Amino acid sequence: MSSLNPLDLFDTRSLLSEEEAMVQDSVARFVDEQVLPIIRECLEQHRFPRELVPEIAALGLLGSSLEGYGCAGLNAVAYGLICQELERGDSGLRSFVSVQSSLVMYPIHTYGSEEQKQRWLPAMASGEAIGCFGLTEPQGGSDPGNMKTHAKRDGSDWILNGSKMWITNGSIADVAVVWARTDEGIKGFLVEKDMPGFEAPEIENKMSLRASVTSALFFDNVRVPEANVLPGVSSLRGPLSCLTQARYGICWGPIGSAQACLAELLEYTQDRVLFGRPLSHTQLIQVRLADMARRITAAQLLALRLGRLKDEGRLDPAQVSLAKWNNVRMALDVARDARDMLGGSGISAEYVPIRHMLNLESVITYEGTESIHQLVVGKELTGAAAF
Repeated sequence: MSSLNPLDLFDTRSLLSEEEAMVQDSVARFVDEQVLPIIRECLEQHRFPRELVPEIAALGLLGSSLEGYGCAGLNAVAYGLICQELERGDSGLRSFVSVQSSLVMYPIHTYGSEEQKQRWLPAMASGEAIGCFGLTEPQGGSDPGNMKTHAKRDGSDWILNGSKMWITNGSIADVAVVWARTDEGIKGFLVEKDMPGFEAPEIENKMSLRASVTSALFFDNVRVPEANVLPGVSSLRGPLSCLTQARYGICWGPIGSAQACLAELLEYTQDRVLFGRPLSHTQLIQVRLADMARRITAAQLLALRLGRLKDEGRLDPAQVSLAKWNNVRMALDVARDARDMLGGSGISAEYVPIRHMLNLESVITYEGTESIHQLVVGKELTGAAAF
């Protein structure tokens, strides 16, 4: 038997620092011991495992790449590995951490006042407070410039009206970072859950990300004090910079989903005997398993290089788009093929591919659809925006 790790054929593990490897191992143990035993039940019950949040916080996974305010201050590669291991458990869990860290804590840390940072970041790092990010609108989708949510000054306050859609963590959030159009540009508002006129109903009957909370947000003359406005940005640059942070994590997460599918297929095809021999001894199966390994290996190398660029301060959003496009497509294709190779068993939640496949249908859509990322790369190649 080969000494190579079938889930890491190019030994990317050896390229990690001691701290990066330790972070990966600690999150992997958490996923194996606390996530995998309950995640099928969460899928079936359409339930976010909120009971895991204290342990996620205790591991330092919330705002892990931020400095100060109770955050771990890890590098970008360590954060990517966190996303990879969490998504090996379930995309919904990685989505929770990604939203809390990259879409809520990051803008407060980057664009917020010191008072806002002191109020929210320690509480969010400890899991005592949960946040959500309001950018996508029902009519907007991939075009955030088509934003209808707006806010107008009223004395020392702002009056906020509009709605947001497909918001992870929405109905359980203590605070929502809401982006709205104003006469002074696009601003970020910290809308607290008990503000009159703010509602966050949960979206039911999802067939994807069932272990995650997804909501709509509605604002009906919500009065937001000036102290709750992020002072550091007044343009689309604000929310788009947050999306770059979140998309970076997504470049890593689906690798975990694909690894989970391949690991199950390797075991299944060894044990499943048809026509007198194990499935793994047939050419068709070996070719398909090898193709999965090829795709996963390429995604691992892409993500690791992206992380090193980010840590060097040389990351370009087009590079994130290329990796998000490639790696999510890779994982979705792997999950679909794994589901097929399981035969009739592939539609059962007893096996992980169907759950990962359904989740990845959302992952390939949110934080920029596959088409949007293709066009971002196309713009970089040609200099012409074709959106």
